[in-house]
Amino acid sequence: MAAGGDRSPDAAGSPLADRLNYLFTTMHPPGAPYTNAYVAEEISGGEEYGGVSLTEQYLSMLRNGRRTNPSPDVLRALARFFAVPVGYLLGDLSPSQAERVEEEVRFLVAMRDKRVRSIALRSVGLPPEVQDSLTTIISQFRQQMNLPPEPPGTNGAGEADGSGGPDGEATNGRR
Repeated sequence: MAAGGDRSPDAAGSPLADRLNYLFTTMHPPGAPYTNAYVAEEISGGEEYGGVSLTEQYLSMLRNGRRTNPSPDVLRALARFFAVPVGYLLGDLSPSQAERVEEEVRFLVAMRDKRVRSIALRSVGLPPEVQDSLTTIISQFRQQMNLPPEPPGTNGAGEADGSGGPDGEATNGRR
């Protein structure tokens, strides 16, 4: 699941609260994580969210588990904001589907790093055997630095399909 200080979506509490907290902790532009106030304001002020009115206080209650049954419109708006399927927030996905969403979230987080993007983009167009050589070189550096062969949660890196967000949409890039 989540690496480092990130809280795993299934750690404790309501599944919705856990997943929301995971997204808040993980899915944000470089800098600081989103605040409840920011997300509520963006959703409430954006036509792309279906005219949903969301308050900072209600979002806080969803995140701390005091409210666990938001309207379908609120769930759709939150899923759209974080570019994840609504089923992920509902807990309707199979464990493998939920893991796929979380894997794509981790990929998007890694791609926030300008240097990581630069390395990935520079390999585009190179023959597969050259890309394999680059992967070997990176693995050797990871080993020399006592890092695991693959970054946590990548399940073999390089499997990303380039489709953008977990539901095929590009992320919104907002703070």
